[in-house]
Amino acid sequence: MVCSFLLPPLLSCPMPNASARPKHGRRTRRRRREDPARNELVSSSLESAQQCLFNQDYGTAFVHYLLVLNLAPMFKDFARESFRFTLFKWTEELDSVGRIQDLFDCYEQALELFPADEVILNSMGEHLFRMGFRDEAAGHFHKALKLRPDYPEARENFYRVANWLVERWHFLMLNDHGRNRKYQQAIQKAVQSGCNTVLDIGTGTGILGMCAKKAGAAEVYACELSKTMYELACEVVTANGMDGSIKILHMKSLEMEVPKDIPHRVSLVVTETVDAGLFGEGIIESLIHAWHHLLLPPQRGENEFQETSATGRVIPAGATVFGMALESLEIRRHHRLCVSEVGSLSIAAAGELRSPVSCSPEPDDSMEPYTTERLSRLPGGYKPLTEPFTALNIDFNNVQELEGLSSREVQQIRLPVTQGGELDALAVWFQLHLDEESSLSTGPQEDTCWEQAIYPVHSTNGFVLKPQDELLVEVSCRDSFLRLCSVAVLRDGHEIRLDKRLDLQDSGNPIPNPNPNPEAELCSALACLQTDQSPTKDFCMLECSEMALLNNSDYHQSFCSALAKLFSQLKVKCQNKERDQSGPADSADCSDLLYVLDVSEGFSLLSLIAASNGHIKAYSSVEKTKQQEVLKRLARSNNVPEQHLEFWLNHMEDEQGMLKRPSREKLWSAIMLDCVETCGLIRQKLMEKASLARCLLEDGGSIFPAKIVVHGMLVESDTLLLESAVQGQEPTLGFNIAPFINQFTVPVHVFLDFSTLECRHLSDSVELFVLDLMDSTANYTNREVKVQATSAGRLTAIPFWYHIYLDQEISVSTLSQNSHWKQAAVVLQQPLEVRAGDRVHLAVKLHKSAISISAHIENTPGQMEQ
Repeated sequence: MVCSFLLPPLLSCPMPNASARPKHGRRTRRRRREDPARNELVSSSLESAQQCLFNQDYGTAFVHYLLVLNLAPMFKDFARESFRFTLFKWTEELDSVGRIQDLFDCYEQALELFPADEVILNSMGEHLFRMGFRDEAAGHFHKALKLRPDYPEARENFYRVANWLVERWHFLMLNDHGRNRKYQQAIQKAVQSGCNTVLDIGTGTGILGMCAKKAGAAEVYACELSKTMYELACEVVTANGMDGSIKILHMKSLEMEVPKDIPHRVSLVVTETVDAGLFGEGIIESLIHAWHHLLLPPQRGENEFQETSATGRVIPAGATVFGMALESLEIRRHHRLCVSEVGSLSIAAAGELRSPVSCSPEPDDSMEPYTTERLSRLPGGYKPLTEPFTALNIDFNNVQELEGLSSREVQQIRLPVTQGGELDALAVWFQLHLDEESSLSTGPQEDTCWEQAIYPVHSTNGFVLKPQDELLVEVSCRDSFLRLCSVAVLRDGHEIRLDKRLDLQDSGNPIPNPNPNPEAELCSALACLQTDQSPTKDFCMLECSEMALLNNSDYHQSFCSALAKLFSQLKVKCQNKERDQSGPADSADCSDLLYVLDVSEGFSLLSLIAASNGHIKAYSSVEKTKQQEVLKRLARSNNVPEQHLEFWLNHMEDEQGMLKRPSREKLWSAIMLDCVETCGLIRQKLMEKASLARCLLEDGGSIFPAKIVVHGMLVESDTLLLESAVQGQEPTLGFNIAPFINQFTVPVHVFLDFSTLECRHLSDSVELFVLDLMDSTANYTNREVKVQATSAGRLTAIPFWYHIYLDQEISVSTLSQNSHWKQAAVVLQQPLEVRAGDRVHLAVKLHKSAISISAHIENTPGQMEQ
């Protein structure tokens, strides 16, 4: 809303009083002479700013406000709200036309005038976050929170960006005392043997650099690319009394030079720039550069004596990579199509659909070679199909070996199949050799902070391995990424290629043959495999969560039933109205099409499911051209008229204006909103969208879902504590790190698999909150819930999930086994000791779609806010 109040005449406002008694200890200033011309300019500019604001000419109004507030700072408090409003409206316009530099220039000018304005700081942070500048966004949200700790928008934004900047594995890694202790021992041993100059590459919190200094290193340097982690490391080093003895550089190690950045080459590099696939964080490139530019030369030979201080070495010294073939429905459903029907639709014509995680010997920038999973917590578990095998060995102290890694010949490994099952993926882990005596394992059976790398198999479409088969796996490192590909199966002396496209009739478990003939069976398999050796032209890539959604049969069947029920009710209503009406004027009403809008995020078939009911015009919000082509093919193959399916965003100039009438004369019969993010949180601005959607429905129309019920449970889970915050100084070897890294603790843990979470249930599941999307009068923002503890223990968290009601009878749960959603949990800052029978009071709040929960025990004074 445009501000329309009138300011009083400028010259009647109080000016600095030169006759007032000067402050004690200050020299009396000469009386300032008033400048009538200056006052007139300020007055006219203020009036012009108001007029421009009224006319919605925000750019000109902003310039006038800048002039006024720079010339007359005493008006800052008076004009603050109008200035903010003008700034936000003007920067919205700049954003919409892509004038990003001008947008940030305006914010910088605003912050020069109001450096301690938490609203402006938060708003600039939001723009920075949307543009991908997460470090800078975090800084602005953090400043806003320091200025006003109870500012909910800044707090929620900070939590959101904190998940990006300080990923949850940082907490797990720092809480892993065994890992930290082994690194400390290896560093101490190296320093005491003469490596007295140390460089910590990718220092993070600075813990490895501090280990080197504590071990007695004369000089310690560290580098960190992330601005957030660099600033955090500086704070940690200072708090531990080492700020004068560890030099931290905010840069990539690849950009470091001697003597510009460090005075001379060092004798020891320590690093843990490795990911679940070992090479994904760029350790090979970093170490090659370090050996050429930052490290002293390596030890030349075992029998040649050299002073340790005159040679260089790396911790870790090397690694061994292991792999294993496995069957896992959970991995399968996230990476390839497992169903032949979705709702009422046959999807045979969809073409090849698969996730963007796919490995081939040749690098492809559009694909990720692997994803990650913690196999020990994989829903549904997994079945090993082979014994673990050694895929690769690498010596980080041999620069020639590092440089030759990318040009190594592709290695082919033959793996005996030990258990029959469907080939879904290759899982990879490694043993990190810190030195000749000590190592760390990231294996699936280890109690470790590490996940495993997963190389999903796309090309087999349900190929079943049998005992006595041999699986051929190719291992390569063409672009310094470890690549593993399942390429063939050796069966009865014949090679069956897996990198050829299988026909659909070969998918799933083979039908048992009452008279098995191995030769005939093999010929049949070969015939199927060779039917189409060329890559399909109808290829479409979907995100892993979109693949899992497509494979969620219960979800689509529920929508199919609810939509059919609604359309039937609307037709009956129309026929009844037609009978009650006299005259021919309204007789054609029931022949009109019903209009349906699906505003789901990403790829969705709900619009097509609606259109398949007949007499429906459905609009999809699918935006990507390839995905639109898939929907068009499916529409044709399912006999949906082409004109009954349209793409709504193709008609929109601005995606923000998505929710509007289908036409001037029409309203929607159904609007499908995407309510829950895959991570387990309610989508931002859901209730605002629902409020607008209700206004666009015809009489009897419905929003899907109509209602969301939040359920939760009291649990004790050390795992959630370890993944959410560093637990004191003991795991971090006595170094004071926790208070600094824990600034990035967020109260809500996302992407949680509750079915495999290590926890003790302390209560039954309870209803926590209800969001009614069809009836705004039924909604609230706060709710007190009393939960009776069924077991004694430490209450550490409240996991929550949703029952999504499409109507009063049909619902889907985000906790179901085939759900494409994960769960979330509120983790308490301070655990509560509860006894069986205690009544725990939960104060549940909803603010702009964000859920927060505080807990206290009945008759216990004090409440612990979370």
